Amino acid sequence: MSQPTPAPPGPSGSIRPVIASVALLLLLAALDQTIVSTALPTIVADLGGVEHLSWVVTAYILSSTLVAPLYGKLGDLYGRRRMVFISVGLFLLGSALCGMASSMGFLIGARTLQGLGGGGLFVLALSVIGDVIPPRERGKVQGVFAAVFSTSSVVGPLLGGWFVEVASWHWIFYINLPLGLIAIAVFAVSFGAHPARQKHRIDWAGAAALALSLGSLTLVTSLGGSTLGWDRPETWALALLAPVAGLAFVWIESRAAEPILPLSLFRLNVFTVCSLLSFVSGAAMLGALTFVPIYLQIAKGLSPTISGLMMVPMTAGIITSSTTAGRFMGRTGRYRILPILGMGFVLLAGLGLAMLDETSSALVFCLVIAVFGLGMGFTFPVVTTAVQNAVPRAQLGTATASGVMFRQVGGSLAVAAFGAIFATRLAAGLGEAAPEGLAGELGPQALAGLPPELQAEVASLAVQAISPVFWATAALGLAGLLCALMLREVPLSHRTPSEVSE
Repeated sequence: MSQPTPAPPGPSGSIRPVIASVALLLLLAALDQTIVSTALPTIVADLGGVEHLSWVVTAYILSSTLVAPLYGKLGDLYGRRRMVFISVGLFLLGSALCGMASSMGFLIGARTLQGLGGGGLFVLALSVIGDVIPPRERGKVQGVFAAVFSTSSVVGPLLGGWFVEVASWHWIFYINLPLGLIAIAVFAVSFGAHPARQKHRIDWAGAAALALSLGSLTLVTSLGGSTLGWDRPETWALALLAPVAGLAFVWIESRAAEPILPLSLFRLNVFTVCSLLSFVSGAAMLGALTFVPIYLQIAKGLSPTISGLMMVPMTAGIITSSTTAGRFMGRTGRYRILPILGMGFVLLAGLGLAMLDETSSALVFCLVIAVFGLGMGFTFPVVTTAVQNAVPRAQLGTATASGVMFRQVGGSLAVAAFGAIFATRLAAGLGEAAPEGLAGELGPQALAGLPPELQAEVASLAVQAISPVFWATAALGLAGLLCALMLREVPLSHRTPSEVSE
């Protein structure tokens, strides 16, 4: 029988430097999921290997998703300070190697290493806040983190394009080095060391089974239908491996001495419902955010830069609602009403997006996307805070990592499913009405070279193809609303985990 894990350490000084350093590290990890997108054409022109283009993005997402649960468990066992150093070290090493890449294969390998570090930053950032701030006050900081994450989705592509224009694509990776070193230096001074020196049995078999399941699922959803055709045996093998490895993981966890994801957590209403909410909200946000720019660029004919700026109202909505949610939780100690409101807003925004067409005004779009942001801001901080407040102290990191994992998996599945719907409907709609190959090159530049009447026809077809994606987003909002109604409220504590254990 394993010994209980000692209470995590508090900060050695003010908690503000801890929050600032962790927020900066989280920003770096979040930016690296989006900053590469606008630089990809330039990278391919420089390094070649266009057939491996998707792996520059997939490698980071895959590796960061795989390690999230492991970082959560190891942080619980050996202290989050030590794991932050390891995570940041891998991330910065990967960033340096990405900037030095001279071939596409080298860049993909470096992105994988970068993801191995970046995946820990998400989990550890949220867990560290759980160590040093009482649950009742935690929502305010989680709201700041939600704002950081949402801002990165808008700023990332713009920043990537700027670096490519004024310097070179190498700097989208090199910029991580000075910022990361500053953040880790502040963190090292302000966050105390873990006092534990106990022996633990790491659930390596469970970690391997979970990695196989998540890896197969991420690969089949990211590459299926594009790099890997749906009729390919490799695709079917990955699709089969995901559930088989998942069942093996459940069997291993039921017998492990220190499981990487204790099945007992699913007996807690708050953990189970919030895991479902993480999955649904991740699917809604990443799924919709992938296709809103497509609507703006194809149906409305806006440039990538302008379409990025059109997402600013969503960020404003997230900042507004996450700040409001944090203050509400701090004042009342309650939270159940917040995800109900949040998912209700997502449902309304999904319906609004589904009703947009090529003639919709910019004002209407901005109002709809702002409502979507309000929904996300009322949901993301609450889910993490509620779980950390409900689970045993020794499992705080594990439970936090699970939320990140479910959110990532939900987003990956949604992007894949929505992409298949959009591509199929657009190809069927275009048929032979457009010039050969247009469906594969559809974008602002390709559209600009078409006659006006054909531009209008393509815009109409794009709206018809993307409409089911937004109806699906509304359905996810409804599913999330039903989940939120099942959430039981555990009043938020005024004390940190170390104070509770005394």
